[in-house]
Formats: sequence, C-alpha cells, structure tokens
Amino acid sequence: MIQSMTGFGRATLVLPGKKISVEVKSLNSKQIDISTRIPSFYKEKELEVRSYLTSTLRRGKIELSIFIENTDSNTQHKINKDLVGEYIKSLQDLGSEKIAAGELLNIAMRLPDAMKVEREEIDEKEWNAIMGVVKNAIEALIAYRKAEGLSLERDIKEQISTIESLHNEVPKFEQERIDTIKERISTKLNDVLKSVDFDQNRLEQEMIYFIEKLDVSEEKVRLKNHCAYFIETMNSKESNGKKLGFISQELGREINTMGSKANHTEIQKIVVQMKDALEKIKEQILNVL
Repeated sequence: MIQSMTGFGRATLVLPGKKISVEVKSLNSKQIDISTRIPSFYKEKELEVRSYLTSTLRRGKIELSIFIENTDSNTQHKINKDLVGEYIKSLQDLGSEKIAAGELLNIAMRLPDAMKVEREEIDEKEWNAIMGVVKNAIEALIAYRKAEGLSLERDIKEQISTIESLHNEVPKFEQERIDTIKERISTKLNDVLKSVDFDQNRLEQEMIYFIEKLDVSEEKVRLKNHCAYFIETMNSKESNGKKLGFISQELGREINTMGSKANHTEIQKIVVQMKDALEKIKEQILNVL
C-alpha cells in the first residue's frame, strides 16, 4: 500500500519534575531533509534522533521539535546570559533597536533555552524516556501518512481505471482509421500518378509499410501492461513513489506515441483524455512516499 509524504504526529509524557512533548511533521521532498529543534542540553543526542528519523521515515521534509517543560519548583534555573545576549543582538540587527531595552529582554527571555538548568550530564534513563516519546510521535505521523495514502490510492486507481477504459475505446475506430488513411493516400497518389507509369505491386508494398508505421497495436499492449504493473506496484507492501513515477513516465510515452500515430479525430480525443488522467496521477504521485 502507498503512503503519503505529508503527515503530523505528536506525543507527550509526564515525568517527575517535567513534561516532555514531541511534535514531528512531514512535507513533500524528493529526498529526506531533516531539521530538528532540540533543547541545547540534549544537542549531543541530535545524531541519534536524525538517524532514527532517516531509517523510519525515508523521504520527505521532516521537522521535529522536542519541548521540555520543567514542573519541579526545586529545579535550579539560571539565565543563559550568552544566549540571551545573542538573542538581543540579533533582534537589534533585525531593526528592533528602537524598542526599549527592557522589552527586548522580555522577548529574548521567551525564546528557546533562555533559561538553563544547572546539571552536569545527561541522565540516560531520562533520555531513553524522551526517545520513547520521539518514537511515539513518529508512529503517529506514520499512521497519518497511511491514512492519507488510502485517499491517494483511491484517487490514483480511479485515474488508472479511466485510462484503461479509454484504451478499450480505441479498437472501435481503428478499422475506420486505416480505411480513411488508405483512401487519402490512394486519392493523392492517383492525382499525382495519372500520367506516370509505376509499379502497382511496389506501390502496394510501400503503402503497407506506411500503414504499418501508423499501427498502434504495440502501444496498446504496452499501455495495458504498464497499467497492470502500476496497480501491482501500488498494491505491494512497500510504498514506492519514485517507482510509480517511473512507470507513469512510461505510460506517458505510450500515450504520446498513440497520439502521434492516430491520424483520427476520435482517437486523438481519447488520447487527450488519457493525458488528462495521467497528469492527475503525476500530481498525486508527487505526494507518495
């Protein structure tokens, strides 16, 4: 089954003296692009978090935020002077120098990690609990992706079904198309060759060769096979948006070739409708994991 690349997940956990909240969201991206917002005290664990995100989410623009709210009144807090000073300087650089110094300080103190907790090293049990919340948030995001994937799957299968139905309409016009082409060629040749001697057998051979070049039988077979392969890929256990994108390119190639060979108004109308359905598929595939 397919999954969407967009999603959101949130999880929380209350520990003695603190509340941990994790939010993770995912948007479309050709590759995996991760950005994290982690309290400075846990920055050394960022690589572990990124590695887990890469292995579980695979693709998408991923944004993960970890919020830790200290609820223990006995916890020793201290102003992170260096960081607060950098915040104030950055605000001034942005053109906030006209704001009173006290107001700048109030703004800076509300920014992340303005207050730091006096501790010497990370408590591994606490970090394991935080990673548990991270994993729960990611599981919620994956569940969201799967739910969105079901909606995408319904829409895409509907468009594939449209292409297959249109494909089945083509044979109704093929004999008429061939007869029209034959008549058109014969009329023009007769006009040109009335006063010229020519080999009738050779002419017939050339006409057969020309008409064979306009035959769309192979394109119809390949188009049907590509549609079946597309559905097979969508129904596989692993979501593979890139592979579906490649198959959609092959579908487009066969549809375009049919259009260039058609030489028939009704078949060309069918080709236009096929292209419309395929464009809708391509738009949806951009959001498939």
